[in-house]
Amino acid sequence: MSISGYIGHFLSSYQHYQTYWNYEDGCVLMGCKQLYEATQDKVYLDFVLQYLKQVIEPDGNINNYELGKYNIDSINSGKVLFTAYEITKEEKYRSAIEFIMNQLREHPRTKSGNFYHKGIYPRQIWLDGVYMALPFYMEYETKYGGKEHYHDIMNQVENVRKFLYDNEKTLYYHAYDEARIQPWADKVTGCSPNFWLRSMGWYLMALVDIMDAMSEEIYEQYRRYGDLLKEAVTGILRYQDQKTKLFYQVIDRADVAENYTETSGSAMIAYAILKGCRMHVLSIEKYAAIGEEVLQALIAQKLLMTNEEAHLTDICLVAGLGPGEARDGSVEYYLSEPRVSDDSKGVGPFMMAYAQSLLLKKECGSEAETDEER
Repeated sequence: MSISGYIGHFLSSYQHYQTYWNYEDGCVLMGCKQLYEATQDKVYLDFVLQYLKQVIEPDGNINNYELGKYNIDSINSGKVLFTAYEITKEEKYRSAIEFIMNQLREHPRTKSGNFYHKGIYPRQIWLDGVYMALPFYMEYETKYGGKEHYHDIMNQVENVRKFLYDNEKTLYYHAYDEARIQPWADKVTGCSPNFWLRSMGWYLMALVDIMDAMSEEIYEQYRRYGDLLKEAVTGILRYQDQKTKLFYQVIDRADVAENYTETSGSAMIAYAILKGCRMHVLSIEKYAAIGEEVLQALIAQKLLMTNEEAHLTDICLVAGLGPGEARDGSVEYYLSEPRVSDDSKGVGPFMMAYAQSLLLKKECGSEAETDEER
């Protein structure tokens, strides 16, 4: 089955991931948005608009949005609203953008100024949340906010670099507890104990998407995001498995027998590298082949035929920290979470990486390989 065939089959049978507005659907919606940009195939745009039609009310309210939970993940699906509004000119989408932005305006924050990950995770910064909220926030500020709060977004990213980055490992920890009271938090640093691949993937995607949404005229900030992206990409490439060209679920623990090369995080790395090259933030000569190598490795090793159907395999179903004693952030914990196939958190980033590969080839003046050649 071709890549587009697999994606088409996945979308044709797709059911909303949760009964409420959720970030997992947002991963697929963003994949569709970018594949529409890469191919101009209206099937991808129609998928996005049909999804939104089911959940956006005429006044812009989102009918299944859990406002009171202060869940930063809930921002993610709102990213496609900008495209929906620009294409359709329907005011309900502009109102829905404000509906989501109003959550950010009142979202609780740490003392250092970052959004809480969730109401049930007070005073905690997770890498996941950087991706969920800040690209949306940046696009809003660029298009409707007069760039007034660019400094707020920059401050939040700088705090992530300050609190979660390990200089020796050149990796970012999954999360940080400002209060240092969570069972998983180091009592000195406040950080969780290990480096989870998908959390690093969220962060890398966040950086390129923030840059894509901001004005390059704010040069010093734009350059700083670029420097952070280069540092993070260089850091994680130290841990690329040289045999498979993919990355491990617990990034720096290839020595653990139960560890495995995980699909969603590897796809996110491919996406960030390929998009970074497209934006000329990363050197095309140095990095484009690496990003394509990771994508091709996913296609060859993780997009597998089973009973005459293709399935994207080895996706970590979920991983988190707490609350309380649950999910302690140990290596054993991350390796205990189920591995599944065709989950939105893997397929969405895979779609995004594939879209960026197509766009990069077009923009570099070379013809994209066909699905059959892949």
